[in-house]
Amino acid sequence: MTTTLPASVELLGRALDYTRARLAGVRGGLLDRPTPCAGWRLGDLLVHMEDSLDAFTEAAGGEVAVHLTHTTEGRIAAIEEKACALLGAWSRPGPGDVLVGGLDLASPLLVATAALEVTIHGWDVGRATEPAPIPAELAAALLPVAHLTITPADRGVRFAPALAVPSAAADEVRLLAFLGRG
Repeated sequence: MTTTLPASVELLGRALDYTRARLAGVRGGLLDRPTPCAGWRLGDLLVHMEDSLDAFTEAAGGEVAVHLTHTTEGRIAAIEEKACALLGAWSRPGPGDVLVGGLDLASPLLVATAALEVTIHGWDVGRATEPAPIPAELAAALLPVAHLTITPADRGVRFAPALAVPSAAADEVRLLAFLGRG
């Protein structure tokens, strides 16, 4: 797990690079394709991704409020613009802690969590369009973040139950299985 804000920002940059490449495969006619998340279509995932980028960028100011978007027009361009804004916002000096729904989170953990979310949703986009593995080094860096931030209370709500995999499995396989994706 990254312990400094610069290390977390670097991890976020790698996550954004991976996801940006997955987004390049999205075309308008694909928005109804299913994703690995039960009941979610690609268009739904893109809306969620845009909202998440907004929230993580807003966190650089010290507090997060929830904003919902309900359209898909221009979604990819908006996501790419917001991804750049997110990385830029956290590349500057930021708050030590961030209030998220009344919860006080240390900035390095919050940014590492953003990297996890960005990467996994990029993988989800890829599964709906052009699958590509998560780079081994990125998966290895994100695995401890996932174990630190995803609790049993998240299962069935934000994540499916974890899947069993051999302990010798590659980090990508272990990460995806922990997040309920196979």
